[in-house]
Amino acid sequence: MLLRQIRYYQKVVECGSFTTAADECHISQSAISQQIKALEEELGYPLLVRKNRSFELTPAGRYFYEKSLLVTRQLDKVCADTRRLADSDSARLRLGYLKNYGGTEFRRAVAEFSARYPKVDISVFAGTHEELYTRLHSEEVDLAMNDQWRAFSPDYNNVILTEQKGYIEVPQGSFPASLDKISVEELDNETCILVTSPDTEETDRAFYRDILGFRSHFVTAYGLEEAHMMVLSGKGYLPIEGNAPVPDMITRVPLYRMGKQVYRRYCAFWKLDNSGYYVEEFAEILQKQFR
Repeated sequence: MLLRQIRYYQKVVECGSFTTAADECHISQSAISQQIKALEEELGYPLLVRKNRSFELTPAGRYFYEKSLLVTRQLDKVCADTRRLADSDSARLRLGYLKNYGGTEFRRAVAEFSARYPKVDISVFAGTHEELYTRLHSEEVDLAMNDQWRAFSPDYNNVILTEQKGYIEVPQGSFPASLDKISVEELDNETCILVTSPDTEETDRAFYRDILGFRSHFVTAYGLEEAHMMVLSGKGYLPIEGNAPVPDMITRVPLYRMGKQVYRRYCAFWKLDNSGYYVEEFAEILQKQFR
């Protein structure tokens, strides 16, 4: 049984026509028909019931089609991964992470991966939730560490990394810094510093306002370091998640909403059809950092 015959059969079923399948495979209609017939003879049972210019799948033909897709997709993946390893001098990995995440896990994963695969060209993009979502969708990023705003998509690998408790950061010695906890509702008259980007400011504000329930006045910073300087200069409080070290002269206060501490779920996302060797290897290293 030739792999080419199986692919011809898949194309015929996909197109619903011998003529269209032959055109897309750049062979004659009679040749593709002969290849399907040879496949049936080798299997020992019919896959198709031919009816003039059309056909119907037999039950065995439907089963063979569905299962053969799994086989050829896996084979394609093996070939692609092997090619990446063979061409490791030109291999690349494009990563993205949430710019306002304060933990060190992502940086540690990049360092470990780079030490293990020094020939792989790694590029790293720090963005907002929406920027990461857009770049992943347009295949400008292979894997993104992002927070979960949406329901998981079946087109992606969606790996939960951690659920981090929420806090606000304020200057030491300020009134909120003396509290054991503070609620979102108590911050209504305060100024909230959002780490965002110019193109996604309104989207981020809407998320904090409509989903998380913040009623504060919002100001923006375009990086975590800038946000910390704004905190220290009394420009507002910074909502943040995670257990990263607290910067000097800043206090972290647990943030509550409706009696429970706010938390956020962080995940690794990558497309199912982009599950190459290096993508999965980095995902495994990243998961290990959170364990």
